[in-house]
Amino acid sequence: MLETILSPLDVRNLTPAQAEALALEIRQVIIDTVARTGGHLASNLGTVELTLALHRVLDLPRDKIIFDVGHQCYTHKLLTGRQSLQSTLRSQGGVSGFPKRSESEYDVFETGHASTALSAALGMARARDLLGERHTIVALVGDGALTGGMCYEALNDAGSRPTQLILLLNDNEMSIARNVGALSTYLTRLRGSKRWIGAKRAVKRGLNRLPLVGAPLARTVERMKRTVKLMLIPGEFFEALGFAYLGPIDGHDIAMLENTLADARAMNQPVVIHAVTQKGRGYALAERKPEAFHGAPPFFVESGHRRAIKKNGVVSAASVAGETLAALAQEDARVVAITAAMPHGTGLLRFASKFPDRFFDVGIAEEHAVTLAAGMASSGLRPVFAVYASFLQRGMDQLAHDVCLQNLPVLFLIDHAGFIPGDGATHQGIYDLPMLRAMPGLTVFTPCDSRELAAMIRAALTLPGPCAVRYPKDLPEKLGETAPCGRWRRIVGGDGPALVGAGHAVLVACETAGLLRAQGVRCAVWSASSIVPLDTAALEALGKHALIAVLEEGVIAGGLGEAIAGHYAAQGKKPQILRLGVEGDAPGAHSIEGLLKACGIDPPLAAERILGGYHAK
Repeated sequence: MLETILSPLDVRNLTPAQAEALALEIRQVIIDTVARTGGHLASNLGTVELTLALHRVLDLPRDKIIFDVGHQCYTHKLLTGRQSLQSTLRSQGGVSGFPKRSESEYDVFETGHASTALSAALGMARARDLLGERHTIVALVGDGALTGGMCYEALNDAGSRPTQLILLLNDNEMSIARNVGALSTYLTRLRGSKRWIGAKRAVKRGLNRLPLVGAPLARTVERMKRTVKLMLIPGEFFEALGFAYLGPIDGHDIAMLENTLADARAMNQPVVIHAVTQKGRGYALAERKPEAFHGAPPFFVESGHRRAIKKNGVVSAASVAGETLAALAQEDARVVAITAAMPHGTGLLRFASKFPDRFFDVGIAEEHAVTLAAGMASSGLRPVFAVYASFLQRGMDQLAHDVCLQNLPVLFLIDHAGFIPGDGATHQGIYDLPMLRAMPGLTVFTPCDSRELAAMIRAALTLPGPCAVRYPKDLPEKLGETAPCGRWRRIVGGDGPALVGAGHAVLVACETAGLLRAQGVRCAVWSASSIVPLDTAALEALGKHALIAVLEEGVIAGGLGEAIAGHYAAQGKKPQILRLGVEGDAPGAHSIEGLLKACGIDPPLAAERILGGYHAK
């Protein structure tokens, strides 16, 4: 049936029975696709019916859907003419795993980070009103995204100047099963109907007109209504902010979803539809362990086991960081760990198991996590915040104001620094380094192998001020000889150009040097293990080379190459420096090889550019 669905119009023309059958087919397609390509599984399996109902009720693309977070949009893509998702998901030139405005007119806003959709939806609603347009805007928001502060800022603002807006709350974790039943269904349908809304207004007007007893009686009825709502319907919070509340309803019942959406669409005010769903629905292994099938690598459907992926002697940096931190916590009771809803991805599960009282998962709230750490540090603890590079961007104000300006000893373990395959432009760790370099008093380390990462974490926890250790997803176990923490490491010797990298870029530099050596050019390769402060002794040695090529998995503006050039300029020296990294738009390729090539720093292209600069010299 899916092959016949080319647009939402085809979805609206299905019978209810056909819609149910299509949901089963889509669910199986998603399972088979993610098993082959990798991707976000559990969240997409939980939103199949929600998305189908939206496509059957709304008039797309005139009406708008904003997904939060965007990784739950696979069904949406399959229903909007992108069945090629089955063969090209997260591949070069294929269908993105997140909403992509350039990919389809049905993708109206790009949401790679959580808690942003409601703000965007409110902005679209207000633009619609000012332009005199009439269409429906829906923000499909997961309950996890509601742990982020931006959601509450948007909720508060929406109630201050009401406009038609639907928040479809995809609740897959709250324990509210007792509210999903006949009574709740009846109340939801009743409260969303025009007759009920009109009757409420008429009764209130009538009571207020009664002499003497009317107004007190109206207030009594209102108090009684609120008491009943508190007992039966958990919507008082939203209604206090100016939203009508419908739910909770079964998020896998397409007919119920359609009826409720139609009611909400007819209400000229902000509305919350509270839908209860099951993560991983339709795939038993994902139902039992949804966290294991959140961002899943390719796997075997029958067993759920991951497909073997050759990693060429590298290890998970997150695992090394987590094990090191747990060992140090055993030695020092002041060490505490913080994550923003990423205990698995940042390697903190072992720490959480061994020291549950010293482990804090704050939800999708990076800003809060940074200032929480600052408060802990100001009170004598040694807090460690483990976070992905692209997510730390959300807490930069707090890093500057609450941590660095007060010189508080907070350690930031910044994972996924540099190029990240699979998730596209929104998840690239290419912007954090220029921000980190601008922070007062912040030490910035960049290990090139797992031994150095462990040593840097240990050293960072002895520093009197803040420190950031940024590293890629994977690191080699051993690369070159050891060096004191914070000193740059020469990985390969040579009298030709000097190649400098940080993190994964060191491996790229080594491969580039190998290509150049085959052409008779003996390059030296250095790992910039400390970016703030720079290693002045290493820079003295580098200055003797005819050409210094800096390879960066990040933006050139404000990056490592700029730091090196600034050091020499301050000394009145002008060595030839070639900076290779991200210029212009963020790369959107879905493999490391594609990302490097898009930026002109894959080994063959880098070797060609370095050779040209060296011969020109």
